[in-house]
Amino acid sequence: MTDAPGTSTPPATQTLIQLLWLASPALPVGSFSYSEGLEAAVDSARVHDEASAAHWLLDQQALLLARAELPLLAEATRAWQRGDAQAVAALNDWVVQTRDGAEARLQTLQMGRSLTDWLRQRADDAQVQRLAALPPAPTWPVAFALAAARSGAALPQVLTAFGFGWAENMVQAAVKTVPLGQSAGQRLLGQLAAALPALVEQVLRDDAPPRQNFAPVQAILAARHEAQYSRLFRS
Repeated sequence: MTDAPGTSTPPATQTLIQLLWLASPALPVGSFSYSEGLEAAVDSARVHDEASAAHWLLDQQALLLARAELPLLAEATRAWQRGDAQAVAALNDWVVQTRDGAEARLQTLQMGRSLTDWLRQRADDAQVQRLAALPPAPTWPVAFALAAARSGAALPQVLTAFGFGWAENMVQAAVKTVPLGQSAGQRLLGQLAAALPALVEQVLRDDAPPRQNFAPVQAILAARHEAQYSRLFRS
């Protein structure tokens, strides 16, 4: 991307563009192919209309995104910024070890590898090589953290972009599986977006926010999805 002759893009605008790019469904990481247990919740009739979809996703946002993904992302972004390879590796291990089932593990590793490839196409430097070498593979939030750290964005904006990207993907999964109309999907996205700033603020109150990945019903349904007879999604 280049500016027109005689013009220059302000740094803040460039940073915003980078965050929009990372949160975009067009980012080639395959996020559209995962429902994170939502498809199994629909199959079991726990989610069957707009209200039940809102209840399910708002709970998932509060229990998993806010207590696991966002705190992990905050720590990983800070670790990349200060060049702490040991902390990055420990955080990547934590993501792998706390995934409840095979599909959840597949998702974070596949999306992490895909984002690493995307970053490598732009600058195959020492940091990207360190990311690519993480065993068993880079995880999605750790790879996102490096991309976000390189954008120069402030941490609140990084967490908000990540959270909104998650919300948009999950709403699209709900629209397809429940199914819901587009207007219902927009109302649902509005509820998730409205709840997001308070969750981000909660994470930012502590330099090392506590992390936990504990949502038993979602984990059980995600495991059942592995053997579900008919599926649109990979999780």
